[in-house]
Amino acid sequence: MKKILFLMLVLTSLCACQQPKQVIGATTEAIPVDASADAIEDTVYLAQLAPVKADLEREMNVQIGYAPEDLWVDAPECPMLNWASDALWEAAKKLYPGKVDIAIVNMGGMRCAWPKGPITRGNVFELMPFDNQLVVLTLKGEDVLALCESFARYGGQGVAGMRVTVIDNKLANVTVGGKPVDPKGSYTIATSDYLSGGADHMDALTRYTEYWNSERLIRELYMEAVQTQDTIRAAVDGRMTMQP
Repeated sequence: MKKILFLMLVLTSLCACQQPKQVIGATTEAIPVDASADAIEDTVYLAQLAPVKADLEREMNVQIGYAPEDLWVDAPECPMLNWASDALWEAAKKLYPGKVDIAIVNMGGMRCAWPKGPITRGNVFELMPFDNQLVVLTLKGEDVLALCESFARYGGQGVAGMRVTVIDNKLANVTVGGKPVDPKGSYTIATSDYLSGGADHMDALTRYTEYWNSERLIRELYMEAVQTQDTIRAAVDGRMTMQP
């Protein structure tokens, strides 16, 4: 037993005396991801994946609506932003137990335009590839104004239920429901859980006094909106105006 203990102590001492390993050099090699890589593709895996790919493409290509005109994307206001913010606002008003004053979506969240013609499930996934959820935040009026000041500085965002006027990069006027924003008032804002964390310079959204999560994916809500509306129309109407 003593011999065993002695050997264990010796081994422990030897391990403790070893110098830590260090990286003394490294080399890298750039491997282009293009047609030249086809020669090394896993044909067995691709064969197994083919039925799944075919099923997915079949589902994504299902037409769920139609756009009689292009829904293009551009700042500070565009048909795609207006449609998306309106659709989010209408969905929130159905899901939230109270009144929803406005809706906000970010320009960066609009990942594609919808050209004139059929709208498929795949088009909606392309527009909203993220698993963002609809939330409703309660903000003080002064924070709503601070939020709109960020719109003025960074070129605008998508809004519904409100009108924002910016002149020479400075906030000139903000109305909600046709009335000027009351700095001491309280407003409910439908948006995404992503933006509620202050993304896209929307720090003011983090100062909410109440937070409600629908636990519904915005992508699903957009899908339902297209299916319900069937014919998708949206236009620039002056809700986000920026003048020199």
